[in-house]
Amino acid sequence: MTDLRTAARAAFIYTLPLVEIATTRQRTQALGHRMGVFAHVRNLANHKHRAVTMPNNDTLYSTAQIDLSAGPVTITLPTTGERYFSLALMDAWTNNFAILGTRTTGPDGATFRLVGPGEVAEGLNVVRAPTNHVWALARILVDGPHDLEAARQVQADLSMQGPACDMPGPYAGRSAPWAEYLTGAAALIAANPPPLTDLKMLREMAPLCLQEGFDAAQFSISQIADIEAGLADGRAAVRTGGLGGADYIEGWSYPGPRLGDFDQDYLFRGAIALSGLAALPPAEAVYMRAQGPEPGDLFDGTNAWRLHFAAGGHLPVNSFWSLSLYEATEEGQFFFADNPLNRYAIGDRTPGLQHNADGSLDIWIGHEDPGGDRSANWLPAPAGPFALTMRAYLPKPELLEGRYRLPAVRAA
Repeated sequence: MTDLRTAARAAFIYTLPLVEIATTRQRTQALGHRMGVFAHVRNLANHKHRAVTMPNNDTLYSTAQIDLSAGPVTITLPTTGERYFSLALMDAWTNNFAILGTRTTGPDGATFRLVGPGEVAEGLNVVRAPTNHVWALARILVDGPHDLEAARQVQADLSMQGPACDMPGPYAGRSAPWAEYLTGAAALIAANPPPLTDLKMLREMAPLCLQEGFDAAQFSISQIADIEAGLADGRAAVRTGGLGGADYIEGWSYPGPRLGDFDQDYLFRGAIALSGLAALPPAEAVYMRAQGPEPGDLFDGTNAWRLHFAAGGHLPVNSFWSLSLYEATEEGQFFFADNPLNRYAIGDRTPGLQHNADGSLDIWIGHEDPGGDRSANWLPAPAGPFALTMRAYLPKPELLEGRYRLPAVRAA
């Protein structure tokens, strides 16, 4: 029999993705969004956007929370032409079970029927969700300020139709006291039954009786102390994970193969729910985290840093690449930092980017403006800890297969 501390550690790691998606759903409710209806974010994310950790500044977002227990929904995709577009469909456990858009369904638009795990449905355009609760998250590329209105029009052509239903919950968040957290986690498990392949993990959590009907009153004072210690262990464990794999290669971590569709890698799934919720699988986008010298692989903005691409050494992609800078929070989350340029990312579409005479490219990173010609290639940082994440959308095989590696970020 698993002891309570071990069971509680496992339970936190296992259920955190459920809780983080439920928290995101509740935040949308507070903004007046309804279930089963797309809410369109009509501007690019900036330092004020803190609903989802590690956002991007390259695409408009459209988001919808769906409860398929009320019945199927119909999703109409826009015609996108050359523009990058993706609609990620995530189950309640944060797995991307389908991605519709540029890479998979093409640029011409289409209509799909999304059904729950128990629904009887047939047809070429039927997508079946593993859980009744689904998060649909669309990304629509904006190719600079001049392109914003055109991107908004594409966004407006994305729609969803389905039965009306109420927002489930509320549920306790990740920092809630032990009884509230586990009560909410148990309710979320009941609403989104785990797959059979999770049975081993569920048995490790069994002493908590999360599936049988959680009752906080059944535990003694000493048992509660063990549960609280186990939950603390779980919180510490997920903070040690991240978007990359276990090792750095030339100063960058690369995504594990299970990113975005985690199978039984529960610790990796929990870490991403905390630090990179809604991350796409590598086939859609490769996320790379730079290795900084500070604890947690962070950089210090009071110093100056440089990323140097040799001539012809840009990332091999079929869409675009973008380097984003985030200030770090004490809870291990990452958000854009306010800066004088209102520049939160820099990449192959940045207006005015200056290449060197030999065709190479330098990106200058730090709190202070590097001045002169370097200012055009400046990515401003806070005067404190920050993280760097590179995104490469629709990566080519040489990046996916590890034949291309990013140059390290070095002191300027």
